Amino acid sequence: MARYPMRWTACAVLAAVVGAGLTGCSGDSNNPTSSASKAASAASSLASRGAEALASATASAGRKLDEVKGGIDAKDAVRLGTPTTDNGRATVKVTAENSASSTKSFLVQVNFRDSGGNLLDTVLVTVSDVAAGKSGEATARSNRSLSGQVKAEVARALRY
Repeated sequence: MARYPMRWTACAVLAAVVGAGLTGCSGDSNNPTSSASKAASAASSLASRGAEALASATASAGRKLDEVKGGIDAKDAVRLGTPTTDNGRATVKVTAENSASSTKSFLVQVNFRDSGGNLLDTVLVTVSDVAAGKSGEATARSNRSLSGQVKAEVARALRY
């Protein structure tokens, strides 16, 4: 089971605490156990929704890769640059080297992880029409804003 990114957990706890504090003003302020229970429940719910969205994106990427007809494993032919942040979203240069004797395209799944190895996001990028014996480039961009130190890795790559 994938671990929840700390960012989601921290946001969920903050939202839950604020929400619990607001509901405490409505007559429940004499029961701190109830407020704490509501906060924990809200935090768990938010973290679960974040994890579900990430699991859905990962599954969708896998399905799209599985749909490629005649694709061959090309993970060793793909290199990633150093991730940077552009308007809060992580970006990384993807370079694919075509060792085939004809023009090919590449479909690459890039995973973005935090410094602890937790999966933050996954995206697909296409490097199109790379000439025989040449390299092509594209940029992978996270689906949402990511904070902290972000690492990128090639999860899967197909040449077709």
